[in-house]
Amino acid sequence: MKELLELYLAFLRIGCVNFGGGYAMLPLLEQDLVNKRHWTTMDDLTDYFAIGQCTPGIIALNVSTFIGHKKRGIPGALAATAGFLTAPVIIILLIAAFLTNFASLEIVQHAFAGIRVCVCVLIIQAVLRLWKKSVVDKKTLILYLAVFCLTAFSSWLPVSFPAAVLVICSGCIGIAITSLDRRKGGEGK
Repeated sequence: MKELLELYLAFLRIGCVNFGGGYAMLPLLEQDLVNKRHWTTMDDLTDYFAIGQCTPGIIALNVSTFIGHKKRGIPGALAATAGFLTAPVIIILLIAAFLTNFASLEIVQHAFAGIRVCVCVLIIQAVLRLWKKSVVDKKTLILYLAVFCLTAFSSWLPVSFPAAVLVICSGCIGIAITSLDRRKGGEGK
């Protein structure tokens, strides 16, 4: 029971500062869950983000569920998920109740502008960390450039590709590349 409470409280704290969504949360999750608590590794955290991108829901919420499950199975997944959801639900209810009264205030608009800048910085930091762990050779660089072009220039292409399709296709390409590399390695022996 103590571990479930620890999972709940850890993700309650993370949920309190969940500004900017999943990728903006990566540095915080890395610091807290990888470096401080040692509940997961950075490689696993990156994998959870990739899977979280392909599954319905909020990426950071999905990651909390995966880590809770890793620690304590289904009860851990439920505790981590509940912890992560508690603060945002309360905050959103309060904002919904009072935002229309305060949204036009200059100080509130300036606060949102400042928060957006911070979120941009957090997302860039997450992208750089993911880059270092993911783009490790020429093959992954080529895959990165292909996916980047498909998303960056999607408005000019006759067909747009949903993010989940790109993630799944990239996973399949990763499997194919690894299989080919292993076959080539086995042939040389």
